[in-house]
Amino acid sequence: MVRSLEIPTATKLLFPFLSLLGLALVLTIDPLPTKAEGNWPRWRGPFENGHSFDQQLPIQWDRTHIRWKTALSGQGQSSPVIWNEKVFLTSSRNEGRQRVVLCFDRSNGTLLWERTAWTGEAELTHLTNGHASATCATDGEFLYAFFGMGGLHCYTTDGQHIWSRDLGKFTGPWGTASSPVLAGNMVIQNCDADANAYLIAMNKQTGETIWQTTRDDFRGWSTPILIASDHSAGELVLNGHSGVRAYDPQNGMELWLCKSFEGRGTPTVTLANGLLHVINGLRGDIYAIRPGGQGDVTETHIAWHSYRRSRDIASPIIIDNYMLVMSMRGGILASYNSDNGQELWKQRIGTTAHFFASPIAYRGLAFFLSEEGDTFVVKPGDVLETVARNPVRTNDNELFRASIAPSNGQLFMRSDQFLYCIGTRSNKR
Repeated sequence: MVRSLEIPTATKLLFPFLSLLGLALVLTIDPLPTKAEGNWPRWRGPFENGHSFDQQLPIQWDRTHIRWKTALSGQGQSSPVIWNEKVFLTSSRNEGRQRVVLCFDRSNGTLLWERTAWTGEAELTHLTNGHASATCATDGEFLYAFFGMGGLHCYTTDGQHIWSRDLGKFTGPWGTASSPVLAGNMVIQNCDADANAYLIAMNKQTGETIWQTTRDDFRGWSTPILIASDHSAGELVLNGHSGVRAYDPQNGMELWLCKSFEGRGTPTVTLANGLLHVINGLRGDIYAIRPGGQGDVTETHIAWHSYRRSRDIASPIIIDNYMLVMSMRGGILASYNSDNGQELWKQRIGTTAHFFASPIAYRGLAFFLSEEGDTFVVKPGDVLETVARNPVRTNDNELFRASIAPSNGQLFMRSDQFLYCIGTRSNKR
């Protein structure tokens, strides 16, 4: 049985038809404090699933709605993180030989501070990846930035350096992208690589190791999520090349394994309606897992799996009982019944562009940002319904591979050249 938890009103609004079981599973183990409302403090947002409850966010926009844009020095595709008046990003310069953390004023895009986190000879990376792909995490006091071989770094949100950790060489040809996760007094980092792969939890104030767990040696880019379960501390769930694994967040002990169908495990696992929804990322079937259990749960806890042969980078977005999955190539969007895996439709949405950014959702709609800077707004349903196509790119050679970050009526988008703010702020703290 899943332990009963108090459910925030916003979560009830998002999943009005879920059972108590499903609602409890939506929550993370360490829900952010009330003061975090409206902020976007980590990869996939405060609920780890790409959803925002902000009813003032725009649905349609174009270049005339750009509030401000700021030129970015270097390269990167980490997504923006927002806390109150600050927007945080990472970047790399000099072909990855310098890794930097950036902080901007959300009101006008002014650079407030930048810190060089690491310098050295750069490791190999994939052409579409780079050296600054992991999204920061913040609790409003501290900020955490991960750069693979460039280490994990902790700063105050005012830019004071607190600590840094060298986490290894990260053997492999395609670089890193897994984002840090905060849990209680810990910062947790997935360190998948072709050799010496592991998962580590550190004291978030000192950087000292609390626990470290060995993982299968294979490159990986997925970020863990925290869910509530019958385990006293909940479960830390992480996608990977060989399957999805759950760990005890208190000590790193592996709780269960659900084997994958084929490869990589790039997208982040997404929890909805009491199930963990999984995309493999390398022409493998998609599937859903019932949380809980012990040991190898492949035969007992797979709720459904559905045929899919597509190269997938983006994580899925789930609205009500619709699971929307965007292919990396060709602008092909598919919709599945999230309860049983039935494919409802698969169609090109009006572009042949690539999609690297994971989608977000608000006001009952899904938002998919293409590499070319167009955001396609889709209403979930039994047939494809495209509500809007919103352009923002101002240079023909710009690339958008980072996910949109929504906050208090505004959208923050990062290309390889600029940071954009779209829309009018609905509420100033």
